[in-house]
Amino acid sequence: MADTAAETAVTDSAAGSAGSAADEIVSPPGPHGYSHDKESHLKRLRRIEGQIRGLQRMVEQDVYCIDILTQVSASTKGLQSFALQLLEEHLRHCVAAAAVGGGPEIDEKVAEATAAIARLLRT
Repeated sequence: MADTAAETAVTDSAAGSAGSAADEIVSPPGPHGYSHDKESHLKRLRRIEGQIRGLQRMVEQDVYCIDILTQVSASTKGLQSFALQLLEEHLRHCVAAAAVGGGPEIDEKVAEATAAIARLLRT
């Protein structure tokens, strides 16, 4: 396996520890495809975070189930939309750069993108 794929793999944290996935991901150095529009992405993620906090409040306040499910749907759609935008930027930046460079890196980038798409389709 090439170094690039190894760098993006999730590292094995201390045995038995339950850290968050964000704490365990090793990423290649940037800039990444989303870097040019980072503020817009962060704004979108803050909006989604607000929706999730709203869900917590709804449960705390014993809001009707269907109303909570409607909010869950909105939050899910927001995350899916964000994921698709990120995927598009990855294809346009990271995969396209690997294609220009040629060699085995393009195969690795296509495999990464394919695996990401498969994960998105399972959700």
